Amino acid sequence: MSEDNKNLSDDLDDMIGDVKEGAKKAGKKISQKASELADDAKELSKEAKEKASEFANEAKEKASEFADEAKEVFSDGKNVGIISHIYWIGWIIALIMNSNNKSELGSFYLRQNLGLFLLSFLAWIPFLGWLLGIAIFVAWIISLIGALSGQKKPTFLLGNQFQEWFKAL
Repeated sequence: MSEDNKNLSDDLDDMIGDVKEGAKKAGKKISQKASELADDAKELSKEAKEKASEFANEAKEKASEFADEAKEVFSDGKNVGIISHIYWIGWIIALIMNSNNKSELGSFYLRQNLGLFLLSFLAWIPFLGWLLGIAIFVAWIISLIGALSGQKKPTFLLGNQFQEWFKAL
């Protein structure tokens, strides 16, 4: 039995050696795979940084283009003239827009609309005011068409006088 025990002991030692060797191989494979995954993660991180940088640059370019277009819209006298036709609030917005960057066309329509708005208070007079209100509305429509076309067209109701009276605008 001692010989059997010795053989069993040798077999057991061989098996333990095989298990140790397998564990070492598995440990090396795990270590190698972890190293590969770490390298992949570094590469993905670099790619993500590059994509983020590209996205940031594109966003900066788009914002710059938008700012340039907004400046162009606000400095355009035609837009000021059109906005000035949107009752009092539009007129005030157009006045602010025109004060930052005065344009001849924008100032022209600011004066026209101020005159028409002030003249519209006479529309509260019974009967005569109603007829005047219709005439003011027609003059406002004609003025709006002129602003849309980008031409300076004084209204048929005191249009030239509005230009003289409100020349400070």
